[in-house]
Amino acid sequence: MIVITGATGTIGSAVVRQLAAREVKVRAVTRDPEAAQLPEGVEVVRGDYADTDSMAAAFEGAEAAFIVGLLGPEFVELDRALVNAARAAGVRRIVKLSAIGTGEPELGRVGTWHLAGEQAVRDSGVAWTILRPSSFASNTLSWSPMIQAGQAVPNLTGDGTQGVIDPRDVAAVAVETLLSDTHSGRILTLTGPDLLTTRDQAAALSAVLNRPIEVADIDQDRAREFMLGAGMSEEFADGASAGQAFVRAGGNAIVTDDVERVLGRAPGTYAAWARDHAAAFTS
Repeated sequence: MIVITGATGTIGSAVVRQLAAREVKVRAVTRDPEAAQLPEGVEVVRGDYADTDSMAAAFEGAEAAFIVGLLGPEFVELDRALVNAARAAGVRRIVKLSAIGTGEPELGRVGTWHLAGEQAVRDSGVAWTILRPSSFASNTLSWSPMIQAGQAVPNLTGDGTQGVIDPRDVAAVAVETLLSDTHSGRILTLTGPDLLTTRDQAAALSAVLNRPIEVADIDQDRAREFMLGAGMSEEFADGASAGQAFVRAGGNAIVTDDVERVLGRAPGTYAAWARDHAAAFTS
């Protein structure tokens, strides 16, 4: 039995689908099981990170667990508690989804949001692997309403480049590390094959959709004001702003071969992801 937390999210749902396709016994944890749309045969259970008893029950009898915490300063201790609950339930292998740049001093507070969970995994006494993926290709799905309306998409990171990764590759690496101890004790930095700016991604998507896509540069102060206006806390907005500044300054210009070493193939390109998801950008 493998338990997947965050089972309806971008990575968690892909991990569930890939494990189910391999006929692995999967228990998917979500706060709303009735709304979950997951493959037939997957056990779906209710679990709330803030409800210790529900998470203890979710991990019961599992051999391995995929830990997907919630990102933000207020969730740091919940991340640690998830790991501790899995270990207490007898889980023997833990894979933790973290983020690229974790622990980087230049990122400030946002660079520490995953550290407590990572340390809990490393101190757990069980086999562990930590995944630090770069920016997801799927982040550009937020552009869909703007593209459909003929509006410019926002560029929050200037000319900064990132090793944008297909979420399906992150999930595939998670699956392999959940099924085997081969990569235990390692922190894997997962990237796509190319360093891309926001404008590079817009150009690739433009080619796929066969229509022009304009890009509007958004400065840091304006982006922060927008996040605060959307109801985000000042600490979260400051953290997100620090992350954008880090990318803008070249801090996330990293490409690794960790995906290829685990999967035995090169990671997918952003252009390939865009082709597969073109329908999401059309009305």
